[in-house]
Order: sequence, then structure tokens, then C-alpha cells
Amino acid sequence: VLGPDALKNLTRPASGGEPITTSAVKKVDKWLRANGCNVRYSLGGGASEEGGATLLTYFMDEETKTNETGKPLEPHIHVKLVDDEGNLITENEVLGNLHATSPAAADRYLDNPEATAARWYYDENGVKWGVTGDIAVRHADGSYNILGRESDSYIDENGKKVYLFQIEYSLDENDPIFAGFWNNYALALSDTGRKEEAEDAYFNAIFIMKNTENGLPNAAISYLNLATLYESMEDRDENDIYTCLNEAVLLFKDPETERDEKYYDALSKCISSFRSYGLNEDAAEFEAELKEFYERT
Repeated sequence: VLGPDALKNLTRPASGGEPITTSAVKKVDKWLRANGCNVRYSLGGGASEEGGATLLTYFMDEETKTNETGKPLEPHIHVKLVDDEGNLITENEVLGNLHATSPAAADRYLDNPEATAARWYYDENGVKWGVTGDIAVRHADGSYNILGRESDSYIDENGKKVYLFQIEYSLDENDPIFAGFWNNYALALSDTGRKEEAEDAYFNAIFIMKNTENGLPNAAISYLNLATLYESMEDRDENDIYTCLNEAVLLFKDPETERDEKYYDALSKCISSFRSYGLNEDAAEFEAELKEFYERT
């Protein structure tokens, strides 16, 4: 908390750009009010190619705090949902690809006709629609949830498309599995060359683990994974690598870190990494601690 009146003059608290979960909405609202902001918190969503926000909603009280992205900014902006074959989805509570039409839409991608053709199309009435790449769901009151990106998906062994946000939203944010999801997601992103996104995913995992009971050892492992990611980047900064290593060492040495079996299991996985990066003194100290634990048990 910054102060009871720190944000009393804030007139339009808003967020957008990325999907936000219900629990995150409530946390943001609670923080705003604790700092003296008593006006409506709004949440918007939309692609830059359509002029920015195409959907907008406000959160007025406890009952209306959801993760709905909002309603179209009609009468000039309209949205619709279509399935993977391009068929219009008329039912509510069904996942679909979000398409939008807006007078503020971009004309084209400069010098890229192929990308332009994939991004925009005209329907039988001559209306220009944009393929946003977002997956959304419509509710009975006409509001929409933007849940995630179509590209963040995979086909399971039964041939069914699974979106990563479906896994994320199904997990309790305080469950270590949730942090594990982000860590594994980061590994997958790194393996496919999406290293900047992997960096963000690791930081999500680390943040959750640091705020989860007995999560500090696993946060240390994520720091080491992040160091490995930085090392693989062409424009890597050596300081970033050793910052991660130092954070991992500090977490293992933190007196608040419970010395249980999970701690020593995580420590045993990290000692070789510490040695490979030249942190021999720390590695020797941890090896002695690990040996003492094994002798006790």
C-alpha cells in the first residue's frame, strides 16, 4: 500500500493488453481502494489493428467483478465469434475466434500483402472484418471474455485442440501446480525459440513460487532455468545470468526457507549448475549441507 490517499485523484483506473483472471481483477481493485481510489475500475481489450480497445467494461461492486473483457463499443464497433471453419457462432458460452470491425481499423500491413490478406477480409455485405487472433466467449448479456490467443494451443492425443489458458484458468493461483505450469510453459516457449515470452513466463513462475508456502526452492530452480535461457540468447547480458544465479543462491540460504525433503531435493538438482557457472564455494557449502542431511536421514 502506497498510502490511504495516494490514488485519490485517479479518475480512470484501467487495464488492457492481456487477459486477466477473476482473482487478479479483485486484487487490483482491492489495491486501488486501499490507496484511496474510489472510482470505477475498467477493463478493455482489443487489437491495435482495430484502433485499440474494441471491448470495455466497468467493475462497480463485488457482484460485478469478473474477468469479462466487456461489450463492444457500439454503434461503430462490432465483434463476432466464428469457429475454425469460419462459421458464425450464435450460441452463448461457446469458445470462438474473435473477429472485429471498426472504423479505426488499419488499412493494411505496409508492404506485406500476404499478412494483410490473412488479417482482414470483407463479408458478403462489404463489411471489413479483422481476424484478431483472440479466443473469446460471449455471455447472455452481450458481454465477452477474451481468454487468450489462438496460437497458444496444441492438439492432444485425441485430436482435440487445447488452449493453454484453459489449463491456466483451471488452477488455483496459490497452488504450486500453477507455478509449475508457468515454468513448464517457459521451457516449451524456449524450445520453440520464443525466448522473450519464455522470460516472462519464468518471472510469472518465480513470483508465484515466492508467494507460495514452501515455494522458495522451486523458485531457485526457475532462476537457474532463466539463467540458462539468458545464456542461449545472442544478445545476452552476463549480468542477467549472474543476477539469476545470485538470486538462486540467496533463496537456498534464506533462513525462511524450510529445510525439508523438497528443499534438499531441489538443492541436489542445482549444485551441478552452480559448479558449471563457477560458483564453487557456494556449491561446496551446499554439498556439505546436503551430505549432513543424508547422514541424518
